[in-house]
Amino acid sequence: MTKRPAPGIVVHGGAGDGWRSVLSPAGEKGVRAAIRRAVGAGRRVLEAGGSALDAAVAAVVVLEDDPHFNAGRGASRNRDGVCELDAAVMDGSGPGVGAVAGVRHVRNPVKLARAVMEQSGNVFLIGAGAERFAREAGLRPVSEAYFHTAASCREWQLALGRQLAARSCDTVGAVALDAVGNLAAATSTGGVVGKRPGRVGDCPVVGAGTYADNSSCAVSATGIGEHFVRLLAAREIAGRVLDRGETPIVAAKALLRHVVAKGGLGGFVVIDRRGRFAAPFTPDAMPRGWWFRGKPVTSAIWRED
Repeated sequence: MTKRPAPGIVVHGGAGDGWRSVLSPAGEKGVRAAIRRAVGAGRRVLEAGGSALDAAVAAVVVLEDDPHFNAGRGASRNRDGVCELDAAVMDGSGPGVGAVAGVRHVRNPVKLARAVMEQSGNVFLIGAGAERFAREAGLRPVSEAYFHTAASCREWQLALGRQLAARSCDTVGAVALDAVGNLAAATSTGGVVGKRPGRVGDCPVVGAGTYADNSSCAVSATGIGEHFVRLLAAREIAGRVLDRGETPIVAAKALLRHVVAKGGLGGFVVIDRRGRFAAPFTPDAMPRGWWFRGKPVTSAIWRED
């Protein structure tokens, strides 16, 4: 009998060149702690025999609730000063998928994306329709003020004046492998600060920013979404793992080279069905962390970590 790989989870908090300029020592400590909490949330699910999807969603909820990151509370504002949130989940055992875009009153968009997958009979809901479904699914709305923080306000004001060095690209995410060999991915975003109202990036686009299939791997991306959408980056990584037999790190780095060649930047977290994982990125930082059964929780921010 073939031995199954150890369950594990990998998370990210957004790749970007501006993290070093905005993180105080206390802020860096807070980011590291949040990443470890997110990994820990997924770890507890997996150690209890839960699914990869449960673990990935649990990890992303932690990051959505933490104002250090640009998803959920602390999400960036568009040109009009409004937070429009996107999220997606994908269960590699189906595969099944759910996605939402442009929601304004949903505390945890990743939970809504999962509800779309499991309860709606649809794949992708947007705007007011998505929010109406959120109420039907029992997700209590929050006011727009819930998402606003002093840091997100400052970033928005700088973006309007084109003085911004963004702390991150736009996204948090997680990929997981459970004890029975199922893969899953979950991704959530506030989008690019100062974005055009109605703009949707790669996060909720299946195959661009989020992808999972038990035959290959699970992927969550962070970066300038337009580049990832044009390349269908997450699905391309999965294809390289499946069709070419590439490892996650080789496949992900190949896609990052394409992104850089097009003038973009970003990163990926990837885990395959054999338990191999990767977390490459092109900017100076990407908060990230991982755990596999029998191993300690590990976290990092900077390239030199």
